[in-house]
Amino acid sequence: MLCSSTRILFGRGIRRVVPPLSSSINYLINPKAKTLSLSRPYQRHHHISFFKSIPTLTPTPTPLRFSLKTDHTMASQSSPPKSVHDFTVKDARGNDVNLGNYKGKVLLIVNVASQCGLTNSNYTELSQLYEKYRAKGLEILAFPCNQFGAQEPGTNEQIVEFACTRFKAEYPIFDKVDVNGNDAAPLYKYLKSSKGGLFGDNIKWNFSKFLVDKEGNVVDRYAPTTSPLSIEKDIKKLLDA
Repeated sequence: MLCSSTRILFGRGIRRVVPPLSSSINYLINPKAKTLSLSRPYQRHHHISFFKSIPTLTPTPTPLRFSLKTDHTMASQSSPPKSVHDFTVKDARGNDVNLGNYKGKVLLIVNVASQCGLTNSNYTELSQLYEKYRAKGLEILAFPCNQFGAQEPGTNEQIVEFACTRFKAEYPIFDKVDVNGNDAAPLYKYLKSSKGGLFGDNIKWNFSKFLVDKEGNVVDRYAPTTSPLSIEKDIKKLLDA
């Protein structure tokens, strides 16, 4: 195969290939004088002897062969997520957590804050729900977020200590994330696209809730002011399914 940067101009009756001297020079073959002339920039003043020993090449079509190699990692990353189980998130210590580990569980995903007017009621009722239904397959995934009134300013360690000490929270608390904007966590982009809110997709405030079934499908979304105990019947329905 000839390099795309080398151009060969053939004289009449001649079919010979000359090795390229430069990728930027054209070559003209003179069949009578048996010389090879440089077309640019020395076309009139320089010649190269053209020997009969240069072999005639008969181009033979060669079939193109491709080797396809599947990269399962890249395929999984490039393919659009089909469920919550397709995501990997960070826990409060920065470790990766594959949400596929929660297959077969009903999930309640909540963006939490420590200094919000809704903090006491939501944390209290979330702990009550978890204690009551954990053994039956309920998991609560709490994601701290500081986007609403800067009401979650602490470090991950401080947030976990607050929730566990004050509210006896035994469910997992993950790394602090953004839930809106360009830097929103991929999981939250998926949650919002799956279930839009009453006034748009964006999360409105702390303690918005998403209910996810055992297959990882987002089945419902609840406003920050919706108390966790008020959705108990929806949780039971998915647990019994």
